[in-house]
Amino acid sequence: MPKKVLKEFKVEYLQILDENGNCDESLIPKLSNDEIKKLYEMLILIRVFDQKAFNMQRQGRLGTYIQFKGQEACQVGSAAVLKDDDFIFPMYRNSGLLIARKHPIVQVLQYWSGDERGLKSPNNVNNFPIAIPVGTHTIHAVGAAMAAKLRKTGQVCATFFGDGATSKGDFHEAMNFAGVYQAPVIFICENNQFAISFPRSKQTHSETIAQKAIAYGVEGIQVDGMDIFAVYKATKDAVDKARSGKGPTLIEAFTYRLCDHSTSDDASRYRPKEEYEAWMKKDCIDRLEKYMKKKNLLDDSYKESVLRQSKEIIEKAVTEFEKLPSPDPKDIFKYVYAEMTMQQKEEMQELE
Repeated sequence: MPKKVLKEFKVEYLQILDENGNCDESLIPKLSNDEIKKLYEMLILIRVFDQKAFNMQRQGRLGTYIQFKGQEACQVGSAAVLKDDDFIFPMYRNSGLLIARKHPIVQVLQYWSGDERGLKSPNNVNNFPIAIPVGTHTIHAVGAAMAAKLRKTGQVCATFFGDGATSKGDFHEAMNFAGVYQAPVIFICENNQFAISFPRSKQTHSETIAQKAIAYGVEGIQVDGMDIFAVYKATKDAVDKARSGKGPTLIEAFTYRLCDHSTSDDASRYRPKEEYEAWMKKDCIDRLEKYMKKKNLLDDSYKESVLRQSKEIIEKAVTEFEKLPSPDPKDIFKYVYAEMTMQQKEEMQELE
């Protein structure tokens, strides 16, 4: 029997706004000037938060902290598309995402101080807790998406993870299940090029992360992760598709971590300085500012005002956070099960 081609595949790449602020007007999503300003203001707010939280960790006012500098567009651009009653399943580098999803800044700080109460989602927003294990929450997202599908609520789920998670079995199980059952879930990979110190090129032989979707009959697309318009459009297309019952999408947001892996890491030991400097020129905030200036949406006065207001918001949240009472050690026992077991009651008495 002769050989024949059964199927050919392709992976699309999307960029709308380049690093010089040039925009493809035929691709830009329908956003009003006010909506563009809101995106910009949120980018500034979460970057100010990120730096403040880092400083607080260095001062001993927070525990280990995971920065997200360089990945703001991935988180703000996608959050802007989702409805409050849609579900998100964040990873440990998603503090910016939570803030963009109306999670109180005070509570985000509370979490990074080691107080799990900080991850209690606001009553009107469906934010699941941060996942520290790599990739395990992708399965949870598919489960919630299937529940929404069976209940016919119209909700979608979005799960966020790094490139390293795509080398874990959990990710592949989640993708396979979602593909088979057409779950209304969006997989958003913030490909920041490193799994801690391990470069993407050494953890997978796939030329792109997006192409991993093909094996599961799922649509995959790679976008410029520092282009907020590209992230917004790709997420909106994926959300609309999922909400209409047409199944999942894998979005690879090709970006870069403009910080250390965590406050216990030193990225200069494994990343060339030249590589870092090249990526700095692609920064999501810089390019959006260039675009907004061209459109007369940003001047020095507005820029300074946004930065000043962001600092005021963050400082107010820090003051409120540092006045919070410490958690009660007995909570360790009280909040494991709906009702405490006899053993837990005995252990709590011993603690007292």
